[in-house]
Amino acid sequence: MATRKIGIYRSYYGPIPQDENGQPLPKKEWIKKRPHSWVARWFGHDGKRYSKSFETRKEAQRYTESKQLEVREQKADPPPRLTLRDYYREHRDLMQGNLAKKTLQMHLAAIALLSDSVGWDRRLDQISVRDIESFRAQRLKAGISPSSANRELRTLRRIFNLAILRGYLAQNGNPCAAIPMIKVGRKRPAYCSSQEFQAICRRSPDVMWRALLVLIYTTGLRLREALNLTWNDIDFDAEKLHVTRKTASAWVQAWTPKDHEMRTIPLPQQAISLLAAWQSVAPEKCPYVFMEDNRWKFYCEAVLGGQWAEGRDLVNNVLRRFKTLCRQAGVGPYTLHDLRRSCITNWAQCLPMHVVQQLAGHSDIKTTQQYYLSVRPEDVAKAQEVQQSLLGNIPSADPTDQKMTNSGRKRVFPGKQGCRPKTQIPL
Repeated sequence: MATRKIGIYRSYYGPIPQDENGQPLPKKEWIKKRPHSWVARWFGHDGKRYSKSFETRKEAQRYTESKQLEVREQKADPPPRLTLRDYYREHRDLMQGNLAKKTLQMHLAAIALLSDSVGWDRRLDQISVRDIESFRAQRLKAGISPSSANRELRTLRRIFNLAILRGYLAQNGNPCAAIPMIKVGRKRPAYCSSQEFQAICRRSPDVMWRALLVLIYTTGLRLREALNLTWNDIDFDAEKLHVTRKTASAWVQAWTPKDHEMRTIPLPQQAISLLAAWQSVAPEKCPYVFMEDNRWKFYCEAVLGGQWAEGRDLVNNVLRRFKTLCRQAGVGPYTLHDLRRSCITNWAQCLPMHVVQQLAGHSDIKTTQQYYLSVRPEDVAKAQEVQQSLLGNIPSADPTDQKMTNSGRKRVFPGKQGCRPKTQIPL
């Protein structure tokens, strides 16, 4: 069995020294007469011998001290040489089912874009920091926004970290680790007030749309969470709804929430009334809450014919139709996610932040605080009242103040004569 201890040896090079008669000297006499370097050698877990050369013995000793633990634990093998093409295929197969479908698509798209820049046959261990910086510069030149460039960099950083875990790169071999993100100023989050939301609802074409909008505005559901709601998720008696994972069965498609957690959200009485009204006229036997009759028929034909693709949107053109309602109501422009953001902002005015985080379905409370809390007009008015109360009854400037009139005496600073003409020094 191969030893698990790393050793240090001399490695001779150059011609073998000879004696006076022209005969080769024995190896024990080479030390002072033949040039050599120092080599650290060890055996990997596969039985192969590996080595690394140094100019001095001290350098070799320092290396062996840092490498000995890895050799003993059989972790000192050099990483295998894998190209971007091979890694793309492996990552696609390994992450299937371990990542959300859209997240995996984002990973594969990032690898493909990087491969178009550096070449599909480039080895992972040969990708440098400069390659990543050049790739980002090309993407920015192509017209993507700095925010999109940051998102691609974060994706590549995660991909290379996975390559380290799989043993394809050294522990500190992530070329994206030291590259800073581009600084991007934050936009003011959009907030839809109660009056604006009521104006949008008045333009809704039917009770299903009113129920959908009210549900998002009062429960903070994501669009996909709302569209994947089934009637079994709504508890009319307890006035609550449940956001939970779905398994494929009959007419229901497999689906998992973004946070992978089940959560329960209370429903206001208005939402219960709208849902009950819509349920009375909804398509018969349709398990999904927000699916109209025409879409339900199309969905049934596609499922029975085996043509329904996994991950396909259950309902189309929802955002486009919502923007039309906003335009007709003369408000916005808003997105459906702005309704969710407005709901979370309203919750934050009267609920503890950890409760808001749980209702919103955020795994990190910083996400709730940073991206979903908007400043309402009422907050601005209240801040103005606080400012005025702090100042009290401070009198305005006296109109007869000498500093406010042209007739006032001009200020003279010590050591200066003000506006008096300078005295001429006689020659």
